Amino acid sequence: MAIWVLLLTLISTLVTLVLVSLSTVVITARRRRRRKAVGFFHPYTNDGGGGERVLWCAVRAVQEENPGLDCAIYTGDDASSQSLTARALDRFGVELLRPPQVVRLSRRKWIEEHTYPHFTMIGQSLGSIYLSWEALCKFTPQFYIDTSGYAFTYPLARMFGCKVICYTHYPTISSDMVARICERSSMYNNDALIARSIWLSRCKIIYYRFFSWLYGLVGSCVDLAMVNSSWTRSHIERLWKIPERTKRVYPPCDTSALQILPLEKPSKVPVIISVAQFRPEKAHALQLEAFSLAVQRLEPEFPRPKLQFVGSCRNNGDLERLQALKERSSELHMDEYVEFHKDVMYRDLIQLLGGAVAGLHSMIDEHFGISVVEYMAAAAIPIAHNSAGPRMDIVLEEDGHQTGFLASTIEEYADAILKVLRMSESERQVIAAAARRRAQRFSQQKFYEDFKSAIHPVFSAGKDPS
Repeated sequence: MAIWVLLLTLISTLVTLVLVSLSTVVITARRRRRRKAVGFFHPYTNDGGGGERVLWCAVRAVQEENPGLDCAIYTGDDASSQSLTARALDRFGVELLRPPQVVRLSRRKWIEEHTYPHFTMIGQSLGSIYLSWEALCKFTPQFYIDTSGYAFTYPLARMFGCKVICYTHYPTISSDMVARICERSSMYNNDALIARSIWLSRCKIIYYRFFSWLYGLVGSCVDLAMVNSSWTRSHIERLWKIPERTKRVYPPCDTSALQILPLEKPSKVPVIISVAQFRPEKAHALQLEAFSLAVQRLEPEFPRPKLQFVGSCRNNGDLERLQALKERSSELHMDEYVEFHKDVMYRDLIQLLGGAVAGLHSMIDEHFGISVVEYMAAAAIPIAHNSAGPRMDIVLEEDGHQTGFLASTIEEYADAILKVLRMSESERQVIAAAARRRAQRFSQQKFYEDFKSAIHPVFSAGKDPS
């Protein structure tokens, strides 16, 4: 009995010491908090996707709205202020007013997917808390802006005395994900073994529902939640239950350089483009299969099209997917018609988009779909997945005219590709012109205006009265 009392006393003493130690760190950080600084939590500043564009446009918007605020980037990449400033301009055409401060994070592995073969969502979420602890201990700003969707960091940032703002591209979990588990659908985020098992599916449903509750709890800690689409807003409002602090701000689509591209496509070989990171959810394989099917069905009198895959690779997993895609192209005897462009510069992307007659998008429940807007602005007719952002916000009629196609299956994508290839030039230009007008609703300038309008009340309330 005495041994148990001793053990309990020892454990309680250790817990108390840990709590006191943590409280001391938080109190110290709050006291030395930078009153005129904004910290952007974006651990991956080299992913090359729409999320990184949002980061740099958000930094630029804050610099315009509040010139006196210093901006810092929390990143796990080996980058300098100058290299990030140059990257924002070269890759995305965003010219920052001042180079941001870089806060280098050494514990990024704790948010990486491969660190958690099982229970990935909860593992990455808890890992993000550990990573943000490092970030906030190194640099404690007045305003903490998360642009990567790490909602579990928000209560911690509040503990450090920060005003918390987020730009959410998509919810970490949604009712759609739970529904797919109930239907036992096998996808990139639902292993086939689980999908085949009733018992394992039920266990995963319990896990997802518990995680949904936690996600709603931490998400409600934000002072302002900006979301990028109608689909994301509906899910975030349902989960976080803070509609009065939730604002829809469409993501920045750099349509200015694309809008001036000619509607006419001079090349005799019709080009179909696909712009997306080589991530599993982007479903590049579906695009390749649909293109192959369309080429097989295309009448001999039509010129053979080309398919250009354009994207970036975040890690070895993405590189392996790219290699697998190349191998599948060879198996389908499509090498003559398929090109791969990895990590292209922004100016090269504009040139590629300018030569395309159509653009492919195939991610299920894509929260928004910046690439779809870029296709439309470049006068490339979009063929997008019939769900979420493309269906609810983007590929809608403009002035009574069709702006693109929506598809779900390989057959539907192949049919849409064939419709574009068989169109007369005048028919194609009518749809392309309507799509271009539609794309103007999602311009980079519109993002700056809406983003600054959303953050203004929070920044005004957080000003140092002294």
